[in-house]
Amino acid sequence: MSGTLSGKIALVAGATRGAGRAVAVALGAEGATVYVTGRSTRERRSEIDRPETIEETAEMVAAAGGEGIAVRVDHLEADQVRALVERVDSEQGRLDVLVNDIWGGESLFSWDQRLWEHSLDKGLRILRLAIDTHIITSHYALPLLIRNPGGLVVEMTDGTAQYNAENYRISFFYDLAKTSVNRMAFAQAKELAPHGGTAVSLTPGWMRSEMMLDIFRVTEANWRDALAAQPHFAISETPTYVGRAVAALAADPEVARWNGQSLSSGGLAQVYGFTDVDGSRPDAWRYMVEMQDAGRPADVTGYR
Repeated sequence: MSGTLSGKIALVAGATRGAGRAVAVALGAEGATVYVTGRSTRERRSEIDRPETIEETAEMVAAAGGEGIAVRVDHLEADQVRALVERVDSEQGRLDVLVNDIWGGESLFSWDQRLWEHSLDKGLRILRLAIDTHIITSHYALPLLIRNPGGLVVEMTDGTAQYNAENYRISFFYDLAKTSVNRMAFAQAKELAPHGGTAVSLTPGWMRSEMMLDIFRVTEANWRDALAAQPHFAISETPTYVGRAVAALAADPEVARWNGQSLSSGGLAQVYGFTDVDGSRPDAWRYMVEMQDAGRPADVTGYR
């Protein structure tokens, strides 16, 4: 632990697993106090019904060298979010980093159904989980964040603004959800700038989350076995990679240079010099355009 974020207070909304968990741990590794929220606890699971919990995440933050504080919050419930921010204010008196990583729509979108075929109820639920949760959280958290200049908001999404503008992302509802998050970061950047705050959107590449590993029926230890079924999975990265990206942003005294921009883990690695856990620097979104989407055989040479 370098302690570059010692004394800083962070809120990672949606930190039960995946990128949110990794972001929380990376911030903790730099000495931050991190409030980690989500709906899955040791006493009760969310609708996703997976084993990861916010308590585990908080313990991982502490093990990394920070202070992890788990708070069960449904970010669609305004009263719960307001109470969360009031607690942070009461206990810390400040908020330096807000990471909006709430999602939870993995089981709701269809890979092959068009808008008129897709379940409307599930589609609208996706939008609520991916968009409304971020709006509600920022609405209550930003007044605390702007109390001190230098605050940072990171809106987590899937795909850079450029990539999402030029490519159809799986289905109507998924496309709209992930594109909207990029725009929310841009809009918050405009509103935060006069108060000395910064907002960015950030995407990991093809991330080996707990759920993704399960889909391919592999573990982190043998993830390369999945290449037999999907060779382009060779460009994938661990959640730690995007976690380190957020930690680098949070520790950058000149982070305002990124205000309003759409960023990626691979792109930031080239600037800040961090690596994934294996020492490589996957550049997934450049690979997607130049290799996978171009129909070329999988070859990560020069991309990680």
